Parts: sequence; structure tokens; C-alpha cells
Amino acid sequence: MGNNAESWLGQIDFNLFNETQFEEFCFELLQHVGFVNVDWRKGTNLSSSPSDSGRDIVANLEREDFDGTKRLETWFVDCKHQQKGVPPKELQNLLSWANAERPTVALFIVSGFLSNPSKDYLRDYELNNRPPFLIKYCERPVLERLATGNENFLRRFFGDLPRSYSEILATEEEFFDRVWYDRNRLLEKLIKEGKKTVSEDVATGMKIARIQVEKKYGADKLGPYDDFEWGMINGKLSALRWVMGEDWDMLDT
Repeated sequence: MGNNAESWLGQIDFNLFNETQFEEFCFELLQHVGFVNVDWRKGTNLSSSPSDSGRDIVANLEREDFDGTKRLETWFVDCKHQQKGVPPKELQNLLSWANAERPTVALFIVSGFLSNPSKDYLRDYELNNRPPFLIKYCERPVLERLATGNENFLRRFFGDLPRSYSEILATEEEFFDRVWYDRNRLLEKLIKEGKKTVSEDVATGMKIARIQVEKKYGADKLGPYDDFEWGMINGKLSALRWVMGEDWDMLDT
């Protein structure tokens, strides 16, 4: 299916992950949002990353200057998977490594939130140390917003969630069109046989509407259907309408 961000907002549960799985999610997410040369510095098959030297991921982000020239920024990323607010002591390894290596940005990606003392610590650290790199952090709300840009990406990590209302509405419209088209084609046959009559204006409108449906889905994909296929199409339309608040077996077109 297509991108349906509203399906996932508020429903992403990072508590389903262990530390390594959260790092993998961040590794994939950074590539998803445009980073290149993304290096997950796990260095082991263990469930933790003891050899990351204070940064879990190193990545580059391309920037373009006003004159059209491009440059690569280096980002050191520390992934913090904790249910409680991340305390200041958890921030020190990345900052120490960044001071030694001097990346462009030191980024903390947090599955929940930094504690208020941590935010104060980072602010004071910038004021007092004037580090040669920027310090950024990405907490759960921003992380969710970045992740909801691609439904297929999210399904890889979280499985299936209920469809969004917009997706249900679009699918209901498709099956409405299919049922209407088949019924209208039958009506046209009855008119030609003299068993039904409609005004010239109605006949013209029906023809125009059929052409629009054919352009939308392709005439070769609009039947004829066998009994099983026709039953499935009507059943899907009924189910979709029930989800949208209609009574069961509401198949009017």
C-alpha cells in the first residue's frame, strides 16, 4: 500500500525492541531520511555494542551551499533505548569521543526522552565548553514523525497496524466503482434488449462515467467476473462500509 502516516502516529512502541534492535532501527532510519555512508559500529554479534567507542553510528549528510557546492557533514550518533529519562551520565561517552574526533554533529537518538537534568547538562556543556561540533538530540515525538514517512519501512520493524481512514476510504471507493461499473454494464445490456429504458441524458452520463472508471482502473481489470470473484468484490465492499459505519450488506451504488 502507499504511505499512510496517520496509521502509525502514536502507535509506534519502541519498548518492543532491545538495545540492539533499536540501534538497527536508527541505522535504517538514518538512511531512510537521507544520510549516506551510514556505519553501524556494532562490531560484535552480541546483544549489546561494547566496541562502539561512545558512538553507535557514524554517518554523513550532504549539504549544499549557496553557490551550489556540496559538502559532507560527519555525524556521530548515540542511540539511547531507555524507558526512563536518559540521565546526564549516559551522554558523556559520545561527547568525549566527539571532542577527540571532532565530527560536525553529535546526535543522541532517544527512544523516549532526555531527562530535564540531561537537557540542562547539554545546554551548560555548550555554554562552558564551546565544542567544535553541534549537539542535537532526537526524542520520541520527532523520531516518530521521521519514521512515519514510509509505511513499508515501519511494517518491517513493527508488523501490521490497522489501516488509516484515508486508505479505507480510497479502497471503498475502488470497490464501489467496480460494483457500479458491472451493474451499469448489465443495465446497458438490458437497455439494448429493450427491457429497460432511460433518458438520453442519463444514458450519456452513464457512458461518460464508465469511460472514467475504465481510465482509472483499466477496462481489462473490470470483469467480467465469475461467481466467486463477484461474491468477493461485494463482500469486500460490504465489510469496508461496515468499518465506515454503515450497516452490514449495504451495497447500494
